[in-house]
Amino acid sequence: MRLLTFTTSGAGDHAPRLGADVDGLVLDLGILADHAGADLPRDLLSFVQAGPAARETARRLIEADPAARPAAAAHRLEDVTPAAPLRPGKIIGVGLNYVEHVEESSRSLDTDKELPPRPVLFSKPATAVTGPGAPILHNGDLTQQLDWECELAVVIGRTAFRVSEEEAYEHIFGFSIVNDISARDQRRSGQWFFSKGQDSYAPFGPVVVTADEIPDPMALDLSLRVNGVTKQKSNTRHMLFPIARLIADISSGVTLEPGDVIATGSPSGVGAGMVPPEFLVPGDTVEATVEGIGTLANPVVDAR
Repeated sequence: MRLLTFTTSGAGDHAPRLGADVDGLVLDLGILADHAGADLPRDLLSFVQAGPAARETARRLIEADPAARPAAAAHRLEDVTPAAPLRPGKIIGVGLNYVEHVEESSRSLDTDKELPPRPVLFSKPATAVTGPGAPILHNGDLTQQLDWECELAVVIGRTAFRVSEEEAYEHIFGFSIVNDISARDQRRSGQWFFSKGQDSYAPFGPVVVTADEIPDPMALDLSLRVNGVTKQKSNTRHMLFPIARLIADISSGVTLEPGDVIATGSPSGVGAGMVPPEFLVPGDTVEATVEGIGTLANPVVDAR
């Protein structure tokens, strides 16, 4: 399933709705559940937390006879406004997880030249999350080095603590896209929290694709464009630490809960690594694409 959170521009209730993208139509799962007398959570975080029963109910509603759907349950994709799919309990970022990015970071960001022996982890607060089409805030009083990073996002579906690599995939709900926005000139004594954690620095979406629809998440093309010009282009197979290793490593000491997000790292091609360096400015548009998921596009706006 391709699940999303959306609003409509029509009259009436403008509250965020839980939907499924099916062949270019957005199906309102809440309306379908009411029509069928089914019990289904009305937001994606609660849906993830509800486990397999909610997924089975949603599949049954989606696969029901289209002729029996209430008219209000189906919208054209272009007629809805997608929001961030959910607000994670925590976002765990992974640094230096593509070999070429390790090299460019050692040149441009003063990081170690050697490949890290263990995953390099940091966090982003939930307040950094913003949705597709929403602005990335460029505050020139805080940064002149606003950078991009296209990343595959892993959405956790089952509580994970001290799980093995062999068990890791059993704890995944699905996959999405995170653009790990960074103010490179706000790294403080080597710490990245303020650099990467400011409001709007975690564009997320446009959908969460359930794990059953991504046969091999370690073989996905990903790319990023700024104003239509490709800056990043790689494949998840080039991760230094694959997804199963990341989940095992993180859960060795931190409990991962349903709805948590792991941003699995960025390939090379970040602005700081360009010669000369390139950074985002108000008026830019950033598009992050991951195969099988879609494109996450956001404008950059002046926030002063």
